[in-house]
Amino acid sequence: MKSKAQLLVLPIVLLSLSACKEKQYFHNEGIAFGTTYHITYNATEDLQKGIEAEMEKFNHSLSTYASTSTISRFNQSGTEPFDLSKDPLMLKMVQESLRFSELSNGAFDITVAPLVNLWGFGPEAKSDPTQAKIDSLRSFVGYKLLKLEKEQLTKSDPRMQLDCGAIAGGYASDIIAKYLRSQGADDYMVEIGGEIVLSGRNPEGNKWHIGINKPVDDSTSTNNDVEKILVLTDKALSTSGNYRSFYVKDGKKYAHTIDPHTGYPVQHSLLSATIIANDCFTADALATACMVIGVDSAMTLIESLHSKGVEAFFIYNEGGPQNKFKFTSGFEAFLEKE
Repeated sequence: MKSKAQLLVLPIVLLSLSACKEKQYFHNEGIAFGTTYHITYNATEDLQKGIEAEMEKFNHSLSTYASTSTISRFNQSGTEPFDLSKDPLMLKMVQESLRFSELSNGAFDITVAPLVNLWGFGPEAKSDPTQAKIDSLRSFVGYKLLKLEKEQLTKSDPRMQLDCGAIAGGYASDIIAKYLRSQGADDYMVEIGGEIVLSGRNPEGNKWHIGINKPVDDSTSTNNDVEKILVLTDKALSTSGNYRSFYVKDGKKYAHTIDPHTGYPVQHSLLSATIIANDCFTADALATACMVIGVDSAMTLIESLHSKGVEAFFIYNEGGPQNKFKFTSGFEAFLEKE
């Protein structure tokens, strides 16, 4: 009986010591999903191992660069129903993606992968994007060719491929933010490839200050000149633009945003779209859609979502020496006061 009493006391002492731990700010950074991440959070211990484990789960589910991931196995499958019941990450990705496709009239479309690859912005080597090849690929590109019934996903053509690159950073940022909350962190900034989720306060006790980059052509991603500064908390933020992922051929610039309706990289005045939303999946998907449809249609789309906490800031150029700005009715409240 004596030895049992001693064993019972030990956990009580350990729990007491754990309860006495004070929170402090940690900063983790590294490489994930082919991009960088920077995460700052207030917790009782360094959570990087747990963060990396969550990222590995994401890769196992949604990385098109991993041949054994769920999305890669779906891309390699035929037209038989594909069971997603054991992969809630991909199931939610498909459900939400189809919702945003409907909302944007197909401007956001996860079936655009073959066209992305053709133009050289995917995992496959770029080929010659002739009109004949574009027309051929467009025959099996389109979210309406996907069918999701409960947890069974079916494609109408075996050549159809999914690409979640347009929302990978935002979705992953939401997942890491959820993990941090589960570990007791209330104050954090999660940034993966420029897609950001914010909660609580920064280490100085203030709301988080986030800069919107000037849209300067910069394929090296080294230019960090700031156009505007936002003051935020308990929000998500995504900026999409064609000024960093592009190439020039025969004197013509080809940007990474592909219009699913035409099969070509977009060519219009909108240089960047910054979206504020309650979650980063929403912000990321809408930023991509806005880059496809252009500034005027994008303003109409985002203003229609004002009641859902969505706002936008657009930078565009109509050929003059200076860029121009447009923002939705509620966006100004987030701008740093000059």
